[in-house]
Amino acid sequence: MDTSVSKTEFRNAMARVCAPVNVITTNGSAGRGGFTATAMCSVTDEPPTLLVCMNSRSAQTGIFVENRRFCVNVLTPEHKDLASYFAGQQSDMDARYAAADWVNLSSGNQALADSMVSFDCNLIEARLVGTHNILIGEVVEIRSRRDGHALLYFDRNYVHVPTQSGSFGG
Repeated sequence: MDTSVSKTEFRNAMARVCAPVNVITTNGSAGRGGFTATAMCSVTDEPPTLLVCMNSRSAQTGIFVENRRFCVNVLTPEHKDLASYFAGQQSDMDARYAAADWVNLSSGNQALADSMVSFDCNLIEARLVGTHNILIGEVVEIRSRRDGHALLYFDRNYVHVPTQSGSFGG
């Protein structure tokens, strides 16, 4: 029995999974870099660790690996344009950064000033799996705000899920 799943079938199925939109940044001796990603999740809470997936064809891979740090910035609906810039709509890195306000962190990374939450990480492992690098980082600093909503991506579109009061169930 052939149980292989095609790339198209897998991508179409993953498009049906709702995910927060993040801009992943780095700053250090190798320079500044940044890209948009929805493939981000926690790994463990002791020590606080998360992972991000980055296309291995990205010219920025070396920058992230050499800097040995990155910052995950969870976007809000107001950041749709910024998400597009960091996804490649804007090729000039300085122009990408000029499109928003940034806060300097003690690590040397920059966090988006008005992100929902920013996780500053030390890169502890980078592993190539198929077409992507998995960047695993230990969280060393967190910046967050109490208001607002995360920008979400579902069915290849940005979406907004309004907050509902009350509890689940019926």
